[in-house]
Amino acid sequence: LEHCCVAVYGFAEPRKERSGVGASRVRDLFKKAKENAPCIVFVDEIDAVGRQRGTGIGGGNDEREQTLNQLLTEMDGFEGNTGIIVIAATNRADILDSALLRPGRFDRQVTVDVPDIKGRTEILKVHASNRKFDSDVSLEVISMRTPGFSGADLANLLNEAAILAGRRGKTAISSKEIDDSIDRIVAGMEGTTMTDGKSKSLVAYHEVGHAICGTLTPGHDAVQKVT
Repeated sequence: LEHCCVAVYGFAEPRKERSGVGASRVRDLFKKAKENAPCIVFVDEIDAVGRQRGTGIGGGNDEREQTLNQLLTEMDGFEGNTGIIVIAATNRADILDSALLRPGRFDRQVTVDVPDIKGRTEILKVHASNRKFDSDVSLEVISMRTPGFSGADLANLLNEAAILAGRRGKTAISSKEIDDSIDRIVAGMEGTTMTDGKSKSLVAYHEVGHAICGTLTPGHDAVQKVT
């Protein structure tokens, strides 16, 4: 499909819809897709209507199941849907109705995991394009320090750093703001500090031990910060 249209559809919470509106919108969606074939239909947050069906008691459940049934019907009627590809996204594939996942419907699942270090660097470049940084800030170093961060986490990181820089009267983000933002995202807001000198010393010895072991272990990532 070198040249095709892309239709993006997001399901609203069924309880907020009037009866039959969801099913009607699904019919309209596939009608437009057929008229514009070849076409990719992308359904975001499909778990809003695609959850495992229950007893059907309650208006919200009834409306959701009507919408789901219409979606299943449209996907079954693909004789005239040549050139239409349907893709859906969800963070909860485990709760989807089994009828959605049978062969001929959403039978191929692709897991989109959190980005690797290269992916994090590319994402950071996008969100850093409209911000000013001091010369001591390296996006590659930030990528190394943020394993497990999603794209949203990385965007939030730079946003937090920009807010901190503004509060401190700076015109550019420095490594100090980056450090503090990473700590805030990973460990949360700063809590009550320990006033007991002995407790502080014990924690310091413990953390320094981690740092020494990491530094002396061949192939271990370089120690960036000891807290």
